[in-house]
Amino acid sequence: MERLSAQQRSKIRRLSEPKELAPDEEGGELNIVPFLDIITNVLMFVLATVSVTFTATLDTFPPRAGGAGARAPTTPTLGLTVILVNEGFSVKARGGNVAPGCDDVGPGLAVGKKTIDGVLDYDYAQLNSCVKKLKSASDDFKTETSVTISASPNIPYQAIISTMDAVRTSNDNGEELFPDVNFGLAR
Repeated sequence: MERLSAQQRSKIRRLSEPKELAPDEEGGELNIVPFLDIITNVLMFVLATVSVTFTATLDTFPPRAGGAGARAPTTPTLGLTVILVNEGFSVKARGGNVAPGCDDVGPGLAVGKKTIDGVLDYDYAQLNSCVKKLKSASDDFKTETSVTISASPNIPYQAIISTMDAVRTSNDNGEELFPDVNFGLAR
């Protein structure tokens, strides 16, 4: 084996030493670790602060204007309309007002407010039984599924939703009463 000369050893040492790059020669690797740290922190913050809401939807229909193409029904219909006012529920059926207690036709509120836990509130249970009584008044009304709900402008949104729930199904056995809800305009 031949030995290296001093000049050859010096050249090997010089070439094998790591040398510092000049500022204009840098740029071989891009360090993205700090960028990924920031993105991860932002993502964790967004996930921690997002509030998840579950909503239920109910198909309803906007108010309709009576058009020329609308035909009169051939069988008697109930034509149920529930109007929310500040004092309670006004119920109209077959073109007339339903009297207090839902027993007859006449003026007044069909269902007034009642005191619940010291607070005057709408009586949704009484409205439910009134609607159920009206639907069972005649065999012609058994297949009717449509109700129109109208409210005064200052009625809370939750009262309208609770009214929809009260007229859609029976509290007793879950039987469908009026699942097709239409909205009417208060006049």
